Amino acid sequence: MRFRTRPALRRIALTGAALLAAAAAVPPAAASAAADAGAARAPSGGGLSALVRYTENGVPHILAKDYADLGFGTGWAQAADQVCVLADGFLTVSGERSRWFGPDAAPDGSLSSAVGNLSSDLYFKGIRQTGTVEKLLATPAPAGPGKDVKELMRGWAAGYNAWLAQNKITDPACKGAAWVRPVTAVDVAARGYAVAVLGGQGRGIDGITAAQPPAAAPGAGARTGAGATGAPAPGDGIDPAAAAEAARQFFDTSRYDMGSNAVAFAGSATASGSGLLLGNPHYPWQGGRRFWQSQQTIPGELNVSGGSLLGTVVVNIGFNDKVAWSHTVATGTPVNLHQLALDPADPTAYVVDGVSEKMVPRTVSVPVKGGAPVGRTQWWTRFGPVVTSLGAGLPLPWSATTAYALNDPNAVNLRAFDTALAMGRARSVAGIQDAQRRTQGLPWVNTVAADAAGATLFTQSQIVPRITDELAARCSTPLGRATYPSAGLAVLDGSRGDCALGSDPDAVQPGVFGPAKAPTLRDAVYAENSNDSAWLANAEHPLTGYERVWGNTGTPRSLRTRGALEDVSAMAAKGALTVADLQAQQFANRVPAGDLAAADAAQACAALPGGTATASDGSAVDVSAACPVLARWDRTAETASRGALLFDRFWRRLTATTAAKDLWQVPFSAADPVRTPRTLNRSAPGIGRALADTVAELKAAGIALDAPLGEHQFVVRGGQRIPVGGGTEALGVWDKVEAVWNAAGGGYTEVVHGSSHIQAVGWDGSRCPVARTLLSYSQSSNPNSPYYADQTRLFSGERWVTSRYCEKDILTSPALRVVWPRERR
Repeated sequence: MRFRTRPALRRIALTGAALLAAAAAVPPAAASAAADAGAARAPSGGGLSALVRYTENGVPHILAKDYADLGFGTGWAQAADQVCVLADGFLTVSGERSRWFGPDAAPDGSLSSAVGNLSSDLYFKGIRQTGTVEKLLATPAPAGPGKDVKELMRGWAAGYNAWLAQNKITDPACKGAAWVRPVTAVDVAARGYAVAVLGGQGRGIDGITAAQPPAAAPGAGARTGAGATGAPAPGDGIDPAAAAEAARQFFDTSRYDMGSNAVAFAGSATASGSGLLLGNPHYPWQGGRRFWQSQQTIPGELNVSGGSLLGTVVVNIGFNDKVAWSHTVATGTPVNLHQLALDPADPTAYVVDGVSEKMVPRTVSVPVKGGAPVGRTQWWTRFGPVVTSLGAGLPLPWSATTAYALNDPNAVNLRAFDTALAMGRARSVAGIQDAQRRTQGLPWVNTVAADAAGATLFTQSQIVPRITDELAARCSTPLGRATYPSAGLAVLDGSRGDCALGSDPDAVQPGVFGPAKAPTLRDAVYAENSNDSAWLANAEHPLTGYERVWGNTGTPRSLRTRGALEDVSAMAAKGALTVADLQAQQFANRVPAGDLAAADAAQACAALPGGTATASDGSAVDVSAACPVLARWDRTAETASRGALLFDRFWRRLTATTAAKDLWQVPFSAADPVRTPRTLNRSAPGIGRALADTVAELKAAGIALDAPLGEHQFVVRGGQRIPVGGGTEALGVWDKVEAVWNAAGGGYTEVVHGSSHIQAVGWDGSRCPVARTLLSYSQSSNPNSPYYADQTRLFSGERWVTSRYCEKDILTSPALRVVWPRERR
């Protein structure tokens, strides 16, 4: 790679423009020929290459003649911005973290929920050892990935490797590290596989790798074959009520480190008659689940702009000239359990319809830094791996009579890239639906979309096990009868063949629902989701009738959902909406919890005798100064808001210790789910204590009760504090941020997850979409990059990036920088 002078840059960029112009003017076959002719001038030396045009904030516009070259340019450009994060993730999926960092060190939390490197490595090394990813790559489409996606993965690996070979790493996170290595297409696919099982096996890794059989009963003889019998034991001491609550918490999307808001408005509510889409995913600000911005173009074939999860070869959320979409984390339970009746003679055999079946052992050995390799056997069944827990709160003990197998249908789903690619090619929301119907690759998200013709879409077309309510009623064990209603987690009787999941005729793999069963809403004036179930995608037209595994209905919504529905329904009623209205909604920073409770909290505070309250430690605290601060607070989470921090710390404490039945005077009503529960109970137990604890905490830290939020909610980049607006899940703010509280360090000192790749997209009748974007944590995690904090400062100032989608906009960028990376052979 070498940089050229400005006139040369223009000539190279115009070569790309000529390709696009030719593609727009001629049929696809001729466009492909034109692309081939133009790309022949690339200095590829017979290898892969791509044209990469950088515009403001380091956003690359990648132009290529085919999918392998497009993958090459994407892998190269991602490595340039995020090589250390990517290399770290490739260690994870190869099962080599213990080798380099030690078995007890913290793992890469972006690709699983393992608590340590050893369990992470044992799982991922087992996946590699059994050739799971290779087998899925070899599966013919549509059950397996298609040719174009395989070419993208091949090209991505080549581009990443070319960048490593041709550049010096300056990021201190991995500069000079021996663990940064070239990768293969299988490595790229393995990373995609890890993302697919993130909500299933990825959350059960510790329970999978720790599962070991109990010792066989002394003197027991082998007993196998048709004469063996068995039925699940009651549950080996598991308390169903406790398990139900643990399962509810485990699958509660409000507790995840990923979430999102998205809303689509129909043409009837907009000024132009075209649709509008606002996407606001809440993803981690560090690590391998960061988004990265780009535009991917193959003339006459693909032209899509948006955000990609690091290491993925496609645009995951984005837009083209006709349609825009975003995803939100869905409430569908992506797994189920099968409770196994074990053969009395062998705890590694289970009985199905009276026949004993041996588990399949997978013995895995992991290299360990400074010590001998560690080996352990995992146990697999026809249903999936044996698992002994789902999180710390839901133990699933393997006893002499009972074990539990985890069924994750996404463990045979390597189609997510195909779905994203097909959506990028779509020309309408109907095309988005068709893309999902054909590929069926989304593992744990909903889709919200709008198009230039004014149509809207919400669909929960995720891959979930085919658990009908009828099946759950007929086949649930006692444990399942508790966990299915509470969390959608079915625990089925694994000893009965008639409890198999079955198949839908429109499903591309057995044991899952076909797309016709997914909760879907078409062409509503608005379609919105904030990580609650599909029930209130439009509050005026509730979605009902779907199976419990997809999510619940008729239950309280989160404050974020309630606030969002209030906002977007008012916007739709106002009408004549534009992209500017979407931008205003993103940064309105209204605090729904404040609107509901701040005034009553201030009055409850003022009514405390002597202005004092008793703290948790029994001390008396003067809280009188907090009362007027709460009363005067503007009910927003702007960086300048005084009282927002006080209310936030108070509200977290109050809601953590006070049940909803004691907190609100008006209880939840399914007939009025957006407005209930409401009216704070001023005499609720805990208000005084929460006030006392909050005032004591802030005073001890030297933080004024009326300090502006931005002085104590910030991130540090390059030694400088950058104020961050927005609010927490507890507050219900659309612009969600969850930060680390460190009172001694000044307050909320680092954002862990929250608003990430934001896009506001519409159409005005021209050939170019009207799009504004913002990547809250910026394009690069390298502190030496000019794109390390630039968009973070924009986010702080509530300023946006004007997307450059059309060629004329790319070529007129004052920041235009053109490179033509190539594979050197």
